Amino acid sequence: MLYGIPGTGALLVMAAVIAVPPPAVGGDTGETIAAAPHRAPSTAVFAGGCFWCMEEPFDRLDGVLEVVPGYTGGTTENPSYSDVISGRTGHMEAVRITYDPQRISYGELLRVFWRQIDPTDDGGQFADRGSQYRTAIFYLDDEQRRLAEQSRKDLEQSGRFSKPLVTQIRPAAAFYGAEDYHRGYYRSSPFHYKMYRSGSGREAFLKETWKESAPDGTLTPGERRYHVPSDEELKQSLTPLQYRVTRQGGTEQPFRNEYWDNHREGIYVDVISGEPLFSSRDKYDSGTGWPSFTRPLSKDAVTKREDRSLGMMRTEVRGLRSDSHLGHVFPDGPPPAGLRYCINSASLRFIPREDLAGEGYGEYRVLFEE
Repeated sequence: MLYGIPGTGALLVMAAVIAVPPPAVGGDTGETIAAAPHRAPSTAVFAGGCFWCMEEPFDRLDGVLEVVPGYTGGTTENPSYSDVISGRTGHMEAVRITYDPQRISYGELLRVFWRQIDPTDDGGQFADRGSQYRTAIFYLDDEQRRLAEQSRKDLEQSGRFSKPLVTQIRPAAAFYGAEDYHRGYYRSSPFHYKMYRSGSGREAFLKETWKESAPDGTLTPGERRYHVPSDEELKQSLTPLQYRVTRQGGTEQPFRNEYWDNHREGIYVDVISGEPLFSSRDKYDSGTGWPSFTRPLSKDAVTKREDRSLGMMRTEVRGLRSDSHLGHVFPDGPPPAGLRYCINSASLRFIPREDLAGEGYGEYRVLFEE
């Protein structure tokens, strides 16, 4: 781009009771891209046995907005808990997850799902027996179905399980929220919840099966922060603008992008991989209408390559792990380095200083200490 710049198993329930240069043009086509609106929240539905144990791991994920336990897959309308545990409604205990696809992908939710269950058990989960405790992925569209099927195939081919995987992949059906006392049970009754999770055998199974992961079976910070989703996942999780910039070398419009005039303290990370790229301490107003920095956070955070598009020689800047197009670097910046990293907002995600620790970037707080 050219810049000018009560529980579920009866047994355990009882026990647990971002000088103005020439006009900007974009990418290889010479057109700038209008900013696109943020995507609306998306929904995922998973059944994994006891919904108490499925609510907590998703509720703790950055990008997940809400997790609701409930019942789905059966024929009975507005079932109660007692109806479902009888095994006669056809419903399964499940969780409905509302998430921000710009912050977390459906593929990542699938990875977390598989790490909560025994996908080889068709008779229930752990101490909870019966069809109401079986595992399933309820897809809401063809893309979710495709991603679910691919994730199951990948797990089968990994050799992690010696038995066949029996987790169902089914179209979404009516979802009925569970009674209030089931919601957020891991918060409202932490002692009973921990007893149940341990006593059911789930916790020991997950620890043994996923030794390289976090103790509760979710992805480790390293796995999450620098993971690069597949191209199909990116098409789902990124806005059209973000995808066009990062994957097709596009350019967003100057003065009409998210971070060109952002003055808050914090760091800017790769929108795809989450890798830290730039600091607000190195950001300055170049007058170009794009976020401009004097340097990256680390010399290893970005890569550079020749860009001979548009009949000129420029130096393109790309993300190291994601290989995403970030922008270009020019030799007209302020001293001492004299460089201007002119970056697209669409290739970045900003994390405010006050949120660094909570988002897993606590080591960067020292940049802003007086």
